Amino acid sequence: MPGEAHLGALTEADFPVLAALARTIWHAHYATIVSGAQIDYMLADRYTPENLRHYLPAEDRWMYLLRLSATPVGYCSWARTATADEMKLEQLYLRHEHKGKGLGGLMLRHIETHARKLGCGALSLQVNKQNVDAIAVYRKSGFTVREEIVLDIGKGFVMDDFIMQKVL
Repeated sequence: MPGEAHLGALTEADFPVLAALARTIWHAHYATIVSGAQIDYMLADRYTPENLRHYLPAEDRWMYLLRLSATPVGYCSWARTATADEMKLEQLYLRHEHKGKGLGGLMLRHIETHARKLGCGALSLQVNKQNVDAIAVYRKSGFTVREEIVLDIGKGFVMDDFIMQKVL
């Protein structure tokens, strides 16, 4: 791992740290893509202790926190899908000032390795169509667009996304 990077499984003690990290990352990253109201709506739904707790005892989903010298700088999560040989990359986020240092790749390789160990031949993900930097990184990592979707997520908000896939 680059420098003093440590990628570790999420614990209940990490919940407030992860929620604060997500808020910082999302507001910095998505401000030019979706409204602040949509960002807050999505954060409020995803990072509650009740939702995060689903990752702790699970055998079909995982969430890890990335720390540099004990400071949280990113996180990732992935889960099995209804397709037997497919894993879904749910989240891969990194504080802006730590991008370009190989840390996102480190998290992605960890997920790919885990997926292969479980017999998965494909890794999929969902990414906003306007998230051009992330799309470029995913393409460079071997992902291709499988389909386009628009999902109503409530309160008048939609997710206008690509589903991308990589053969492992």
